[in-house]
Amino acid sequence: MQLKISHPFWQVVGIGALAGMRTSSAPAITSHILSHHRSKRLEHSPLSFMQSKTVADTLKFLSMGELVMDKLPSTPNRIKPAGLAFRCLSGALAGASINKATGGKVLAGALLGGAAAIASTYITFILRKTIVKDTGIIDPIIGAIEDALVIGAGISLAQIA
Repeated sequence: MQLKISHPFWQVVGIGALAGMRTSSAPAITSHILSHHRSKRLEHSPLSFMQSKTVADTLKFLSMGELVMDKLPSTPNRIKPAGLAFRCLSGALAGASINKATGGKVLAGALLGGAAAIASTYITFILRKTIVKDTGIIDPIIGAIEDALVIGAGISLAQIA
């Protein structure tokens, strides 16, 4: 089936934002989309692995693990340097893959996806902490709501393609 994305800019921004919320979500969703809508533009590219159903399934499995890990008290804040770097790289990989698959430049997609991930990381960190403080709802519950938003947005993004 042919990949049809009419506004790759917004899909890259959206997928990058999801990387800021859950690191593994962006590559998992992107690989799912690309494994169902293969692009000839990715075939001989270093990003061709993102079209593999095996990679898509593996990334989905890792994403499920992240949903559990996020709720543990020992999990570091997402704005710690290592976590922020991985979220940025995740958004960059997803953004580069989508942009390349739709005929855009890899670097532009990587920069846009990475920047969206960084912005989303800080915005969602502050938002989650504020909601917990203002409502008294325990953090894992707010985290579960955030998970639902990521899953819903991922499904929406996958249906656009």
